[in-house]
This record gives sequence, structure tokens and C-alpha cells, in this order.
Amino acid sequence: MARLPIEQQIAQLEERTKALKARMAKQDRARDTRRKILLGALVLHRLEQSGDGEFSKRLSDWLKRELPGFLTRDEDKTLFADLLSGKVDLSSKVTPNEPPKPGI
Repeated sequence: MARLPIEQQIAQLEERTKALKARMAKQDRARDTRRKILLGALVLHRLEQSGDGEFSKRLSDWLKRELPGFLTRDEDKTLFADLLSGKVDLSSKVTPNEPPKPGI
């Protein structure tokens, strides 16, 4: 079996490196998304079911202060309208024993 020229070997290794870096970036994005989902779930859980009313109130007040400046898209503001108004609607939330709704 003939050996490939060094230049061709280097080109193949560079392509493999590029593919591996892309795969690693995809894994990093997935991990980051998972962290955000879990953190959001924790925040919503504490707002909706916390036995500590004072903590829930402080958390809700903080979200009402911070979210308007953080959300830039109208669609995102609509998603958080219940939190911004102070009326958290439990019927539209996913519970731990309920499978996620399509599109979530």
C-alpha cells in the first residue's frame, strides 16, 4: 500500500481536526442549552411551589426588574408576560411527571 504524501496527510488531519472541533462546539451548545433549561425550571419551580413566600416574592420582584431589560424580542416578552405581570399561570407549565409539550 502506497503512503500518502505528507501534504495530503496534513490536509486530512486538518479536516479531521475541523470536524472534531465542530462536534465539540455542538456538544458545548447542547450542554449550555441543557443548563439554561434546568436553571429556568428551577426558577419557575421556586416561583410556583416554594414554601418560602418571602423568597418567592423577592425572586419575582427581581425577575420583574431584570427581565424587561434582558428580553429584546416581542415574542420573548410574550413568553414571560405572566412573570412580568406577577401572574404565574400553572396550567401552562410542564410538571415533573408530565412529558414536555411539543415545541418546548
